Amino acid sequence: MRVDGRIFHGDGRRQREHAVEILGAAVEAADPAAAVLRAVSLGPGGLVVGDRVYELDAGSRIFVVGAGKGSARMASALESVLGDRITAGAVTTKYGYGERLSATSLIEAGHPLPDDSGRAGAARIAEMVRGAGDGDLVIVLISGGGSALLPAPAEGITLAEKIATTDLLLRSGAAIGDVNTVRKHLSGLKGGQLARLASPATVVTLILSDVLGNPLDAIASGPTVPDPSTFEEALAVVDRFNLREELPEAVRRRLMEGARGAIPDTPKPGDPAFSRTQAVIVGDIELAASAARDRAEALGYRAVMHSTRTEGEAREVGARFGQTVRAEGLAREGEPPPVHGGPPLCLLEGGETTVTVRGKGKGGRNQELALAAAWALDGLRQALVASFGTDGTDGPTDAAGAVADGTTMARAAALGLDARASLAGNDSYHFFEALGDLIVTGPTNTNVNDLWIGLIGTPNDGSAGNPEPA
Repeated sequence: MRVDGRIFHGDGRRQREHAVEILGAAVEAADPAAAVLRAVSLGPGGLVVGDRVYELDAGSRIFVVGAGKGSARMASALESVLGDRITAGAVTTKYGYGERLSATSLIEAGHPLPDDSGRAGAARIAEMVRGAGDGDLVIVLISGGGSALLPAPAEGITLAEKIATTDLLLRSGAAIGDVNTVRKHLSGLKGGQLARLASPATVVTLILSDVLGNPLDAIASGPTVPDPSTFEEALAVVDRFNLREELPEAVRRRLMEGARGAIPDTPKPGDPAFSRTQAVIVGDIELAASAARDRAEALGYRAVMHSTRTEGEAREVGARFGQTVRAEGLAREGEPPPVHGGPPLCLLEGGETTVTVRGKGKGGRNQELALAAAWALDGLRQALVASFGTDGTDGPTDAAGAVADGTTMARAAALGLDARASLAGNDSYHFFEALGDLIVTGPTNTNVNDLWIGLIGTPNDGSAGNPEPA
């Protein structure tokens, strides 16, 4: 993981290096290629996927398709297993997240908002799976970002109208599950429709999850699994955020007609399209967070995992996490030995927050979380919060997240930065950019939600475990 060296400054340089090393361990554990290789192998009986074996008959064809920020890495690993047994393949990933592939065509496209390249890629994938027949095997590679990277607008909906709808939902602060409920009902592939298109071929889906709790129907909008959501629920999401009148007319009409039963819904559990399908989670935030905890402990921290399923407004989660770090740090001062002066502490938490856009600034949920945490850390020595997107992207910025510590507010004031105005205007990027505290990694080629850590003290620094007001 490459990181912009500007965040390594001041008295807390060593602690910041540890924070980046801990986050880097999470990314390494979530490597899509390694995840696929843990789940798939070639044995004497055929292709082993999880607890199943698929015979590879001489006349059988194997098609590899997929979408997501990790799909290229996943395809590369699968090619190393299957080699020339792959008949044809096509995967779509975000611009800059590509890999060198041989048997599989690579399409790079827009994310988080879909574009024409993604639409063309989706059409190519649809054509490929439509040509699969009985006895063929379709392997679908899904990872975070798959919804935006597999745009196949339903009949009567243009890509521009679907983009406008997605943008409205994202800016409203809707959770990803709600966004996907709507997107499934504006798509020709999502919500189980890719599996229906591939039937009667056997469909195996390998999933690198970026959705908390790993609900199969929500990850990349579940193109190969039954969809329990309905048109009525999609319309309810729109109404919950008061967006009905802002939707493009064709989108509003489709959702309303679907809710009345005038348009067939997505395939549900029990549909014949799923009689020959398997879906396997190959990696998720739990795997990444566990690796981060292990690395923190190896560095000399006592690691405490709070949760890996946190949701909510980024600024509210950040303020709460910052207060937890502060309370833990100050409490240690008053505790008797051996706690007082004991090992430094690493608090870990993961999940996916949301941002309700109120201002016209630039930022992302991890940067906003770090900014909201900074007030609680103000004046503390040896206390730090780092918030990070495992995909290397945080909102529409080139940063993956940001670092805040006890000096953030003082340094900001010295530069004439107004932290409250930056938070109110959703302008966390420019705030942390001026301080040199952005975490910039470039593409990590994976995506398993976000991770934030709080460090209190530094191993073997003479003051470990004793943060105090400066």
